[in-house]
Amino acid sequence: MAVAHLILQLISMAGNGVGACRVQIIPATIFLQLLFRALGADGASSFSFTNSCQYPVWVGVLHGASSPALARSGFYLAPSGTYHLAAPSSGTWSGTFWARTGCAVDSSTGRFTCATADCGSGDVACNGRGPSPPVTLAEITLAAPGSSGQDFYDVSLVDGFNVPVRLAPSSSGGGGGDCHAVSCAGDVNAACPSDLRVVSGAGEVVACRSACDAYRSARYCCTGAYGSPAACGPTDYSQVFKAACPAAYSYAYDDASSTFTCFGASSYDVTFCPRS
Repeated sequence: MAVAHLILQLISMAGNGVGACRVQIIPATIFLQLLFRALGADGASSFSFTNSCQYPVWVGVLHGASSPALARSGFYLAPSGTYHLAAPSSGTWSGTFWARTGCAVDSSTGRFTCATADCGSGDVACNGRGPSPPVTLAEITLAAPGSSGQDFYDVSLVDGFNVPVRLAPSSSGGGGGDCHAVSCAGDVNAACPSDLRVVSGAGEVVACRSACDAYRSARYCCTGAYGSPAACGPTDYSQVFKAACPAAYSYAYDDASSTFTCFGASSYDVTFCPRS
């Protein structure tokens, strides 16, 4: 029935009328959207992770409040290392991925801690805990498999920056919607204003705080009187982030240029320290 309905839609778009023989070229994006909706495209089945950094990272995974936990909530990823996680097989899913750096076990306490983006669990697994800013976030909401809904995804610097990241949908059969990769590959730490820098004991800038995290003001956090898109626009600080990573969220209401959609993707690839 769904395929028959699709054919009827295509016929109606091609034109009608007695004795008429009119052909209208249907844009490929419209055709794919109709096809996926008719057939009920399967949702993404997996997430893949690649560490292209020259240093190890410890990936953090946090599921949304109404979403099931994935098989791992944290894991080690060596330079050039890869890892795969299965996505839930039913229902919508939302969650966040990030990289922790400078991690080690404290010899005096036995707790696992990280220099940036620590989730505070005391372990490699984050166990339902989110990261401490500053942190670069890869955020995604998957539509339920077969629902014909769109996935939404982004890279966010709203909570600051620690590691470059790229988030890209992948599909063996093609996808609908924009389905573009979104990346923050720029070195935000190199451009970080002096009052937002997080500096290691060796004097290296290892992360860049957001102005909200540094100053806790309503203007920078888009709260209180600034709690709407009309009232909260970009600031000098957020524009530093936007200049380095134009496709990433630079402040809370930076939706227009920073939210991406796709349907029909079979997987999503997360790359830390991407080349572009």
